[in-house]
Amino acid sequence: MTKSIYQQIYAIVRQIPPGKVASYGQIARLVNRCTARMVGYAMHAIGAEDADVPWQRVINSQGRISSHGDGIGTNIQRQLLEEEGVIFDHTGRTDLKRFGWLGTDFIGSRIGKSS
Repeated sequence: MTKSIYQQIYAIVRQIPPGKVASYGQIARLVNRCTARMVGYAMHAIGAEDADVPWQRVINSQGRISSHGDGIGTNIQRQLLEEEGVIFDHTGRTDLKRFGWLGTDFIGSRIGKSS
């Protein structure tokens, strides 16, 4: 069951366009059967077969990058997001009103598939 939930999470994350971010909790609500923590576990578990998942676009609900172990992953995530045009302030926070993904792309595609 976890594998199928992870695949659902990855399908949603693939919909986040460059230059936008979504929170762990937001992704969890779109999946509708998991928690923000499970989304974090799914991002950590990305393997070669899911290399196209833009994991860097998932951040915490405060608009900050959650720390990754020794900090190297955190720095890489910030660099990838900045390369996409996401701006962080001096406290390491991004403006979710400006850079947050509303999820409408995913919801629209999901509605279209159920018809």
